[in-house]
Amino acid sequence: MAGLGPAAEARPLLVKIVMAGESCVGKTSIVRRYTEPGSPAAGSPATSYMATIGIDFKVKPVMFNDTRVKLQIWDTAGQERFHTLSTSYFRGAQGFVLVYDITNLKSFQSITIWINDIYEKAGDEVDVILLGNKCDKESERVVPKQKGEKLAWEYGMPFFETSAKENVNIEHAFSVLTKEILEKKSGVLHDLDVVSLNETKKRTCCAF
Repeated sequence: MAGLGPAAEARPLLVKIVMAGESCVGKTSIVRRYTEPGSPAAGSPATSYMATIGIDFKVKPVMFNDTRVKLQIWDTAGQERFHTLSTSYFRGAQGFVLVYDITNLKSFQSITIWINDIYEKAGDEVDVILLGNKCDKESERVVPKQKGEKLAWEYGMPFFETSAKENVNIEHAFSVLTKEILEKKSGVLHDLDVVSLNETKKRTCCAF
């Protein structure tokens, strides 16, 4: 961040990340696990998350190479009836976390549709990572890990199998995505404490 004045250095970089994928694949649980590490494990009796209705977002401050970064993570609904609303939030995002459920074949088959939506709304230069979630349910697996790896390879994106319940690869996946975004430095804005306020006004309704 050489060359920036003290005022600019005092403000964190703002990065918009959007969660995408079908309903009930665990997007909300992943966001909660990452942004609220002290909360009960996702999937435990104390955390029964209803499907996100419309849109919700969390903020996660992180440090990257001595740079303060504020991740604004948008959790979109996967239900078809909210599809138009959800994809409208893709514009302006620097990164996407695309999620499927390894125990749900349909959620994997729909990944290419979500990828096309991302490229259409946000462009094909954005950074995307692919997560095969619920890897703690190995006995219920219907999507082999190799299929996820092959799909990610075809689109040139990092791939991780994750478990929000067991906290497997969640932190690492977001770290990799953040690193890729900041190395590009394209479209990343300094947080002027106005972006979040303007975006939240667009929300219609959300769970929680």
